[in-house]
Order: sequence, then C-alpha cells, then structure tokens
Amino acid sequence: MIRRILATAAIAAAFAAPAHAANPQVDIVTTAGTIRVELYPDAAPKTVANFLQYVKDGFYAGTQFHRVIPGFMIQGGGYTDSYSQKPTRPPVPIEAESSVKAGLSNAPGTLAMARTGDPNSASSQFFINVADNKRLDFRAPTPAGYGYTVFGKVVSGMDVVDKIAKTPTGPGGPFQTDVPKEHVLIKSMTLVTP
Repeated sequence: MIRRILATAAIAAAFAAPAHAANPQVDIVTTAGTIRVELYPDAAPKTVANFLQYVKDGFYAGTQFHRVIPGFMIQGGGYTDSYSQKPTRPPVPIEAESSVKAGLSNAPGTLAMARTGDPNSASSQFFINVADNKRLDFRAPTPAGYGYTVFGKVVSGMDVVDKIAKTPTGPGGPFQTDVPKEHVLIKSMTLVTP
C-alpha cells in the first residue's frame, strides 16, 4: 500500500511540474583555449536562435576576435584572419529590453550581440564583457537607451577570455586600433549537451 501511495505521489509530482530543457551550451574553441557559454533562449529567443544557426552552419570557424579592449570586452564573429567580412543573414531585432527584464546585464563574463548605431542591426558578431558594462543595458527605447542584447554567459574558460582581453593590440586590416597583434582565431563552435 505504501509503495502504491509513493508511486502515485511521484507520478503526480512529475505531471505537476513542467519539464524544462536545459539551456543550450556552446564550446568556442579558439587559438587561445576553449570557452564554454550558456545561452538563455527564454530571455532573448530570436537572438539565441540566430546565434545557434550560425553555430550549426559552421559560420564562426576561421573568424577572429578583431576588437579587444582591456577592461571592457572582446568582440568577434564577423571577420576572417585576412579581415574579409563574412556575409551574414538578415539582422535580428534587438531584445535588450526583454533580456534586462529577465535579469540579464552586461556584467563580466556575459555574452552580448554587437551591432551598429541601428538597434536592429545585430547579425553574427558578438562580444564577451570583461568588466561591469551595465551602461550597455537597455534603459529606454531611444537611440541612446536601447543598449545591447545579453543572451548568454561564460560558464567555463573565463581565464581564456581574460587572456584574450590582455593580449597586445594595435592597428590591423581596416581597423585603426584594438586588433590583437597576434590574431586570436575561432577554430570552431559546437553545441554541447550540458
């Protein structure tokens, strides 16, 4: 009788609590080491879907971290080792407001989308914050307040991120500053099971 009650209680508990899939994780294998990031589709669904499609397509292989600013962030995902800009799919709409409402912020170790002055211009390029950059969070639906969509965080390999952030930089290709003198390439990105 007790076994039957326990079995019934276990079945009831299983149906009472909805099952949530684990957040997707991606290994970013670079020439400086491997970084694992966890993505948050509940906070920024279109951004995460866009990023994962680039990962599945193998788009990031051979791109470089072309913008590295110590005490700020490292940016990559758009340029090859020879500074050719890779063609991208159409941009995704900004989701910075929903990511902030979900509790995400441009804090150290978080992953956010790079964009131009147009808030809806994010495509493949991303950055990893190495400092508290809350000033980049959504504040208002204005040109100065849209911010940058945070959609993930580093769960291992922050030492690799910090190593990249400290690499000496200078001019390179079409960029006047902030390019690592010794290129840091993304060898591959792979969706992994957490």
